[in-house]
Amino acid sequence: MFETISISADERGVATLTLDRADKHNALSGQMITELTQAASQLGQDGAVRAVVLTAAGKTFCAGGDLGWMQDQMAADKATRFVEARKLAEMLQALNTMPKPLIGALQGNAFGGGVGMAAVCDVAIGVDSLKMGLTETRLGLIPATIGPYVIARMGEARARRVFMSARLFDAHEAVDLGLLAKVVPPEQLATAIEDEVRPYLSCAPGAVASAKALVQTLGPRIDGATIDQTINELVERWETEEAREGIAAFFEKRKPAWNK
Repeated sequence: MFETISISADERGVATLTLDRADKHNALSGQMITELTQAASQLGQDGAVRAVVLTAAGKTFCAGGDLGWMQDQMAADKATRFVEARKLAEMLQALNTMPKPLIGALQGNAFGGGVGMAAVCDVAIGVDSLKMGLTETRLGLIPATIGPYVIARMGEARARRVFMSARLFDAHEAVDLGLLAKVVPPEQLATAIEDEVRPYLSCAPGAVASAKALVQTLGPRIDGATIDQTINELVERWETEEAREGIAAFFEKRKPAWNK
């Protein structure tokens, strides 16, 4: 059914949703965005699923937006850009509001949209060797559609430390920023994830879903208006000369004009 992701489940109802583009560092392509949205709906509606673990194949958790996909947006008209940006925003919201506990198992680096993928998890645990970074501004873009989830997780003050600078930070700083709950050696990741999953199996599934929805109601509001704002912000950035230069420089393997 899926080509860029895979889903498996054990007899307890613990599903594992795996980003499966290891050769592309699990970058978010248009197809993967669509498939993740479908997976969130499928898992959310499956009464047999008690918890979902989000992880990835290969060495990288998620390198962010697929550069080929972003290059396509640079060549597209504005209406097409709005459509594609909405698909990305709706995928993130589908995972964020999925009525199952979503536990991130970050076995490798997460950049750009990959940070957003970690932020929509209810809890994320990473290996101690990973690096993270909101790298969009290096390309003349901004972390727009992932912004509400990143800021909800970090809070504005901590987000300001990394939201605009595109600097990379290690796993321990990711804990300090609130993105990761804990870090462990790679050989302990599976055990740490199991420790997060197991308590849910003794909880009433409907109560868990209601509690998750309540938390999101009481926390920073991420509603249709917020999502529309992020879509507009992303499309406007795609329209800029900085974005054109940043994407072009990446593909031409040179520094952009502002990198002195």
